[in-house]
Amino acid sequence: MGTKVLYVEDELFLGKIVQESLESRGFEVQMISDGAEVMKVFTNFQPDICLLDVMLPNRDGYELGLEIRALFPSLPIIFLTAKTQTEDVLKGFNSGGNDYIRKPFSMEELIARIHNILNLSGQAIAEPPVEQNGVIALGQYQFDLRKYELRFQAQVRKLSHREAELLKILADHRNLTVERKDIMLQIWGDDSFFNSRNLDVYITRLRDYLREDDRVQIITLKGVGYQFIVD
Repeated sequence: MGTKVLYVEDELFLGKIVQESLESRGFEVQMISDGAEVMKVFTNFQPDICLLDVMLPNRDGYELGLEIRALFPSLPIIFLTAKTQTEDVLKGFNSGGNDYIRKPFSMEELIARIHNILNLSGQAIAEPPVEQNGVIALGQYQFDLRKYELRFQAQVRKLSHREAELLKILADHRNLTVERKDIMLQIWGDDSFFNSRNLDVYITRLRDYLREDDRVQIITLKGVGYQFIVD
């Protein structure tokens, strides 16, 4: 049985797309379009995480968030909304939200944030990289830490020291969010604008190196950092 997602969204076209995308990735999704119906499903469905649109008929997402948080203190909640003002974001967190995603959003970002919250709540644990003789398996790739080599079948790519450092950081935090600032501090020792641009260049290079296996992805979380997905 997959992770149970209670998804509350009154835009039915968008809701259907998101529901089908989540289900195709193994999630079990219960979608509701009316805020007044949400609390009725909890006993039977028992979700692992809630995705709440803010603007809903009859009861808005903020009100629902407060009630869910009072009844289930540890249940993760992500608010989804087109509202972009700082006060709206703060209201979401004050209403029990663990995270807040502005519409329109990509499915990759939504899934990355779901995984991150579940990891932080202890419901999902990132698998540590399996290392044998200094080699880490990343999907169909083999990353040799000592030789700075990335192997795909018969192809061998020599990595620079910085490329290898960055790939090791991502591999150590697979399926978790790594903040840009933390990466820059580890690799360069400071998070200056110049090093921020350098990081963008190295991320682009690694994406290119890993393009042969679509199960290995570096997802950008805008304004936050990256998530290294290895299925």
